[in-house]
Amino acid sequence: MTTTNSSRRQLSVFDAKFVVDLATHQSYSENVFLFVPNLIGYTRIILAGLSLHFMSYHPKYCTAAYVISCLLDAVDGHAARALGQTSKFGAVLDMVTDRCTTTCLLCYLSIAYPAYTIFFQFLIALDFSSHYMHMYSSLLTGSRSHKLVTSDVSRILWLYYNDSRTLFLICAGNELFFVALYLVKWTSTPLPIDFTALPVVGDLLQGLTYPQALALLSFPVCGLKNFINLVQLWKASKILVGVDLAERAKARQEKGR
Repeated sequence: MTTTNSSRRQLSVFDAKFVVDLATHQSYSENVFLFVPNLIGYTRIILAGLSLHFMSYHPKYCTAAYVISCLLDAVDGHAARALGQTSKFGAVLDMVTDRCTTTCLLCYLSIAYPAYTIFFQFLIALDFSSHYMHMYSSLLTGSRSHKLVTSDVSRILWLYYNDSRTLFLICAGNELFFVALYLVKWTSTPLPIDFTALPVVGDLLQGLTYPQALALLSFPVCGLKNFINLVQLWKASKILVGVDLAERAKARQEKGR
């Protein structure tokens, strides 16, 4: 094992063969694969798979499995901290599950709403690119977690990641918008509310179904979530460029000795 120093902290770099052997021969009492939060993560994957299975023909089962899978995302973190079972594997498993689950639903929505395919493709590309670059930039700067963002780097990302309630509400609202769009295709029963008394928008809202109402309410949250993704992509890009500049300056300095 060797170590390199960053300006803020020390980041350990391990030999790949050493850590693979360590994972292969880990004891049952200290098996990271079997940590409770990671078992919850596997359950999320199974539920996500079930939601995909039912997506094209059984909206109730699909929605139930998808929503439970998303809600468990808020449970595994608490379990990890309460049981002292935080792990890098669990953090990455959680992020990958989030990205893949949302992407699969967006792929279905691009079929259900072909006129908006490019919009859903943009959201998929933004989601993957911003999180991948953010994760990579976090590793390069020696952060123990991609959620550890300081306010001097980005106040927006600090507010987003530092408060678990804010993080949950924005992520939940974003997923709610996509689930509502999915349910719009399956529901035609209007809300039992008379909107005609409302000025200006009354006629537009009359006959609104509950998925359409949920989509309207959660759309601003979806917009906020993807704005944060843009900020995350931009900040990660600046960090990576800064690392490049620092390494090039160091190389020139060493060359001039």
